[in-house]
Amino acid sequence: MALTAQETTRRVADAASGAWPIALAGLVSLAVAMGIGRFAFTPILPMMLRDGVVDLPGASWLASANYLGYMLGALLCTLQPWLWARLRWLPSLAYASLVRAGLVVTGVLTLAMAWQVPAAWPGLRFAAGITSGVVFVYTSGWCLSRLARLGVPAMGGIIYAGPGVGIIVSGLMASGMVAWHWTAATGWLIFGVLAFVLSASVWRILRGGDERLAPLARHGAGASGAAPAHHGPAEMTVLTLAYGLAGFGYIITATFLPVIARAALPGSAWLDLFWPIFGLGVTVGALLATRLPPGKDFRLLLAGCYFLQALGIASSLWSPSLAGFAIGSLLLGLPFTAITFFAMQEVRRLRPATAASFIGLLSATYGVGQILGPPLVALLLRHTATAGEGFTLSLEIAASTLLAGAALYGWMVRAYPVLSR
Repeated sequence: MALTAQETTRRVADAASGAWPIALAGLVSLAVAMGIGRFAFTPILPMMLRDGVVDLPGASWLASANYLGYMLGALLCTLQPWLWARLRWLPSLAYASLVRAGLVVTGVLTLAMAWQVPAAWPGLRFAAGITSGVVFVYTSGWCLSRLARLGVPAMGGIIYAGPGVGIIVSGLMASGMVAWHWTAATGWLIFGVLAFVLSASVWRILRGGDERLAPLARHGAGASGAAPAHHGPAEMTVLTLAYGLAGFGYIITATFLPVIARAALPGSAWLDLFWPIFGLGVTVGALLATRLPPGKDFRLLLAGCYFLQALGIASSLWSPSLAGFAIGSLLLGLPFTAITFFAMQEVRRLRPATAASFIGLLSATYGVGQILGPPLVALLLRHTATAGEGFTLSLEIAASTLLAGAALYGWMVRAYPVLSR
């Protein structure tokens, strides 16, 4: 029997009502794991430099340790079905349980950064990276799967506003700490406590669902679960490579933005607001991604996002002023997690039966790009006359990488046309 318009509207409203707690739990989860566990380092870095506990080359290696951990965490998620198929004694854990455990570990590791033993910091940042990679993959898998079953997959974009929310909060709090001359150790303690408070707010929601760690199936998933035959390995390989370029393209600015701004605008009262502006862009961009009408080619959207980020980097290079940095921060942030949302949706289109595993693969490749960025900055800083020259050359390389990624997506549209969506 056909549903009346009123019944259809009511069902859609009921689905959205049930989806909001899931979407908000995912948002908070990523705010903790990414906004605090990974990116709190960026606004705290100027405080660490001021305290004399680290220098710029040392900061670059701390950042790379975290990004290496993120890559390995995502890679573990990719290999998880293979490992579970061979090690039958491993437990079948729910995605939600892994997310909860990861949030607790994130809080502990953030608190531990206040420990004044610099020799331990690379290990702590590495472990935080592994944790954030695992939480990202399984939060994405849990939320996107449940939202799709509720018939509102577009609401998945809301969870990717989480890193932006975390960046805004951590950036504004760090700005106040700098103004009050607090130490970096105090900042790490405060962010650790904040991670526990936010995790507690969604603890009861992060449960349920059928998403669990499972071994790799030895046979096809069947007509309903397998990807169409024309989606061969080459298409996924090119998508993975293109996504990895985004990791390299944004990471230099995302790691060193407050430091670069301080060098270009010494004494400005607005220095500590560029990072929260980046976070605002991240949040707004993720929410706008949910408003796009269905049927769009995600690869064209990804190409546009890469171009926008390259334009943001170019803005700060062309005009290293208050306006240039503000516009650049916003343009870099707007597509940041929209890129992730579009890429994850493309993975679900190409590999619906093994989406979580391939989300891990893309995240690991993204992590490789992130790892390469900070060492490049350290190398260029050693071989250029001034820090400004080193940062400028690093940002030019990053912008060029993003343009190459955009071109790669454009090629994919022609080489692998979407017949229907």
